[in-house]
Amino acid sequence: MVSLLLAIIYIAFISLGLPDSLLGSAWPIMQGQLDVPLSYAGIITMIIAGGTIVSSLCADRVIRKLGTGLVTAISVALTAAGLMGFSLSTEFWMLCLLAIPYGLGAGAIDAALNNYVALHYSSRHMSWLHAFWGVGVTISPYIMSFCLTRNFGWEMGYRSVSLIQIVLTAVLFTTLPLWKKAAKVHTQEEEVIPKVLSVPQALKLKGASNVLIAFFCYCALESTAGLWASSYLVGHRGVDAETAARFAALFYIGITVGRVLNGFIADKLGDRAMIRTGILVMAAGVLLVALPLPTTLPCLIGLVVIGLGCAPVYPCIIHSTPVNFGKEHSQSLVGIQMASAYTGSTLMPPLFGLIAQYVHIGLYPLYLGIFTLVMLWMTEALNRKISIK
Repeated sequence: MVSLLLAIIYIAFISLGLPDSLLGSAWPIMQGQLDVPLSYAGIITMIIAGGTIVSSLCADRVIRKLGTGLVTAISVALTAAGLMGFSLSTEFWMLCLLAIPYGLGAGAIDAALNNYVALHYSSRHMSWLHAFWGVGVTISPYIMSFCLTRNFGWEMGYRSVSLIQIVLTAVLFTTLPLWKKAAKVHTQEEEVIPKVLSVPQALKLKGASNVLIAFFCYCALESTAGLWASSYLVGHRGVDAETAARFAALFYIGITVGRVLNGFIADKLGDRAMIRTGILVMAAGVLLVALPLPTTLPCLIGLVVIGLGCAPVYPCIIHSTPVNFGKEHSQSLVGIQMASAYTGSTLMPPLFGLIAQYVHIGLYPLYLGIFTLVMLWMTEALNRKISIK
């Protein structure tokens, strides 16, 4: 039962990753057909991010009432409905409207499953869980590319992913009894009564502000590194566009592969060591990107190294939440951490875009370096404040 439920959770995380890269893959075509400026993609992503932040903050209360399994099933259904709506949209305002359930569903899945795995499974499963998210993110551009190259249109790309989500929704509703059986087992194993905390209450917990800032910085770094890698390589280092795109993709592949590999060592090293090692590897990668050498090879390798360094940080911070703040507070903290993460990934890449436009795109490694140093500072401060067993 436990193994089957874990498999379902893994599949649910693939579904979480599937929609994330669709808009970027399809927007060049969508933008022309909808007759809107190229920059309007940012409006859609901001609405989606707003929905994820709201649902992450509300996840604790909703999960207490409905349970993790039902919340996950409903959330996947919301994303499926949003994606199907995208495939039927003929006006930009329709995309904006449908981005609301799309975002609300994604945030709830993230908060619910991350906390569930953190409470009931080992650190290696948390790493593999996020590797499966990477699988979803990697698959969806190929689905969209297949539909576009065969003249099925971007609408069919969205519809195809929506149909996958609908099938998964049916699987999740069918397997709800598994969640109930697992809940009985967990209740017998330990008596933990979850406590719902508001944001001000959560911030009063020792180390909470440190972990929220660290999470903000991590997601700011990851999203900025991925979004602006090609532009930096082409515009500042003189790399050809094809090579730049290939190494920008390798950044994300590095994260996914890194999380698969981390799963084999996470339980042995522990979350604290994995987080510290990951940040130091990220710092080494940023340094390689910044080196003003006549050859661009170290810079290109640096992007892959940053991706490998990113791999353990997110899952290990989440997995350590019940230990750091108590199992009774973990769902509240995970939801607030998700909101902080989405805020960082939403606001910081556009900020660098302004810096690149009005100052210089060569500040890319410095920008990443600042987030890396603050992340290291915050996580080490958290370690000093909290005795981790």
